[in-house]
Amino acid sequence: MVAPRLNRRQRVRWLSLRIWLRRLAFWGGAVGIGLAATLFTDGANAAMKLFQRGVDQIFWLPLVVTPLTLAGVAAVTRRYFRGAEGSGIPQAIATLKMAEGAERGRVLSLKLAFGKMMLTCVGLLGGASVGREGPTVQVGAAILHALYRNLRYPGRLPERALIVAGGAAGVAAAFNTPLAGIVFAIEEMSRSFEEKTSGTLLTAVIIAGLAAVYVQGNYTYFGTTHAEVSGAQGWLAVLLMGLWGGLAGGLFSRLLLAYSRRGLPGRGGRYLRAHPVLFAGLCGLVLALLGLISAHSVFGTGYDESRALLENSREVPAYYGLLKLLATLVSFISGIPGGIFSPSLAVGAGLGANLAGLLPDAAPGAVIVLGMAAYFAGVVQAPITAFVIVMEMTDNQDMLVPLMLTSLLATAVSRSICRQPIYKALAEQFLARRQQRPAAPAVTAPSAPDAPSSGH
Repeated sequence: MVAPRLNRRQRVRWLSLRIWLRRLAFWGGAVGIGLAATLFTDGANAAMKLFQRGVDQIFWLPLVVTPLTLAGVAAVTRRYFRGAEGSGIPQAIATLKMAEGAERGRVLSLKLAFGKMMLTCVGLLGGASVGREGPTVQVGAAILHALYRNLRYPGRLPERALIVAGGAAGVAAAFNTPLAGIVFAIEEMSRSFEEKTSGTLLTAVIIAGLAAVYVQGNYTYFGTTHAEVSGAQGWLAVLLMGLWGGLAGGLFSRLLLAYSRRGLPGRGGRYLRAHPVLFAGLCGLVLALLGLISAHSVFGTGYDESRALLENSREVPAYYGLLKLLATLVSFISGIPGGIFSPSLAVGAGLGANLAGLLPDAAPGAVIVLGMAAYFAGVVQAPITAFVIVMEMTDNQDMLVPLMLTSLLATAVSRSICRQPIYKALAEQFLARRQQRPAAPAVTAPSAPDAPSSGH
């Protein structure tokens, strides 16, 4: 068999030092995303452990620490890192619709990426119910965007493609789920898959994931479960969890978007909107009270509680799912940096545990996994991302079909309650507010964390 000969243009490309330097820089950027995700993970975990150590010694400590922390983070964010509010996914999506130039660069600046990581960790140090995965999307997009702006990639590799690839690589590195990173980019960020940029996306995801795995080790985010859906009660759980998770997720999204658009009603609401730092402190007080009611279980990302439920390793309050939902909502509207990815999965685990108690013949682990996918799909209305990410995080391919059915049903139920996907709606609000105030250097209105004015 004769090997195909390269034409002149192909030979030039293979021998071009300039092109190879750009490739090496791109690969280095992908490695940087993996390392940044690892650093973020270590910082977040250390912050949560330090907070937990404090509350183990002083039960009422959150009543002081949590309001002060949320108020302080909100103040620093507004003063030095405007645009770092919320999860970062809506901001990354919004930049895909912006014209290339300074406007896009302000949203995806390395300064904001650093601020987002730092302030999310500080929020977790104070007990905020936020996640690091959404912020990692903005961080990943910012890293590859900075490469594009500084190295001036040729037009065949659009700036938009690098933003999508950076966001996908962030998800893959944060969760150790490369397939979910790719699906997230297609379903949630670009909602399209262009053949000419597919190699860029895949390369970024693979390299970032490998870099993170090399440092952290190959782990499953919520441990491993081999539970399966079987019998009448098992398949009944698929139906009920899809309905329950979709309903709860849709209500969460609707409440968050309603607040993001209009804020709190009445004169008191207008006063708090005019004093966002005070509002963040009050949110911290509400969060502290929820934490005391839940025996400190609703603080942080929800990683330990989800794993405990899945592995039945320790007791978690029966009302954990509902309280975690409220804690995440309060943390989100406070205006501090932080996402809803892992807290949503934790809420779903809690709701699944509740349903498992009503279906004694169904495998509890299977029902909890269904709950994670159902509630997450109900919140983000991205069913493919939901079942892929849960399947990868629990290393349970046997649950593929039940997870697919549950996610699709939950998404359909959620759309009947909240018509627009939460990230898309927040991205549109972000763009609309920037157009209303073109002189603003970053996100406006401090009260909605993922929206431009309040910061998910």
